[in-house]
Amino acid sequence: MNENRRNILKAATLAAGGAGLISTHRAWAGANDRIRIAVMGMGGRGGELMTFSSKVKGVEVAAICDPDESRMRTWAASMEALSGKRPRTEPDIRRLLDDKTIDAVVIACCNHWHALAGIWACQAGKHVYVEKPVSHNLFEGRKLVEAARKYDRCVQGGIQNRSNHRIRKAMRLLQEGVIGDVYMARWIIAAHRDSIGFQQSEKPPADLHWDLWLGPAPEQPFHRNLVHYNWHWFWDFGNGEMGNNGTNFMDVARWGLGVRLPRKVHSIGGRYGYQDQAVTPNTQTTTFEYAEGKMLVCDIRGVYTGEESGWYFYGSDGSMWMTPGGDFRVYWKTNKSPDSIRSFSKEMDEGVDPLTTGVIGHLRNFYDSIRTGEWKALRGEIEEMHLSCALCHLANIAYRCEAKLAFDPDRETFDRPEANALATRQYRKPYVVPEKV
Repeated sequence: MNENRRNILKAATLAAGGAGLISTHRAWAGANDRIRIAVMGMGGRGGELMTFSSKVKGVEVAAICDPDESRMRTWAASMEALSGKRPRTEPDIRRLLDDKTIDAVVIACCNHWHALAGIWACQAGKHVYVEKPVSHNLFEGRKLVEAARKYDRCVQGGIQNRSNHRIRKAMRLLQEGVIGDVYMARWIIAAHRDSIGFQQSEKPPADLHWDLWLGPAPEQPFHRNLVHYNWHWFWDFGNGEMGNNGTNFMDVARWGLGVRLPRKVHSIGGRYGYQDQAVTPNTQTTTFEYAEGKMLVCDIRGVYTGEESGWYFYGSDGSMWMTPGGDFRVYWKTNKSPDSIRSFSKEMDEGVDPLTTGVIGHLRNFYDSIRTGEWKALRGEIEEMHLSCALCHLANIAYRCEAKLAFDPDRETFDRPEANALATRQYRKPYVVPEKV
């Protein structure tokens, strides 16, 4: 093994436990030294973020928001049992944004609400933690970045791989040249999803505020394949698997490859294995080409496959394979000698505080950044998260246009009007993402 490679690996191993952790230095100006938050979207993910946030010292879950009153009641009772205090409940996020005692909003609702709620929150002076994808389309992702800058808010994208200590270590190794110059990244999601069947339109449940649930999306009838999870597979509300789990994989691939936005994108696929009501692809292959000659290749396999989910990175001196949990191996040259393969699975967790990694670590990083006022300390800062989610939007636009598209990475526009039309949407009043935030 090259001696320089050995030194890189040794240094990264020693640094893995505490690198990149943010400490609280400056006193928070909130009442009683608390950060009071509102959580929007009380599904399983919202409930998880609410629960984890409540365990962070100095954070109080003051309110929860969901257009489904029954879900709010359930999670309010859960929070009361956990903390001894019942949070305020509101179906309309605008009422909570008017509350000057709330410091931050955690957004975990449907994709089509993410950016608008985040922009409104910034305008109301709140800090924002927004789940992936940070936007439903390319246009509104950029607008959320602009809002964060204009109102000087901490806006964290909820792609918690940025706080996974194992993945952070792998990225440091790549950046330090452990496999030489990285010229290609590939990821695969191998996750079977069953047919969702067909559901007829019906009257919305009495506890569901249907107009609020629709928000920016076109007005349309309620059916039970939308509420509460399968909205992912309809373009009006979700972004398919590419904008669901694909955001997590896309971000790490872009991070390791060291790129921003591409100059060309091509995506093919379809919905295979069954016929159902969903419209997004369950199988999709996408390629991105960069001006500097690098490539990013993405595969979604939603039916059946013998492959494993994970990332591959290819460099001038070797390659890296990494699992979704962050276990990884480095292969040098021809991989024919035992000394050419290195696994890090055992040593990576030594000395790591579990409260500084994963979802809880990502939330703590957000709250610490609010306290210090340093948005640049955010691990999932909104500019970076916009770029990663933008790649998912580009992939879906190329798929829907059935064409290989040229893209201007500086202007964030395509060479075809039909593609640019899919980079935004017609917003339903009053739920409009503004041109000027």
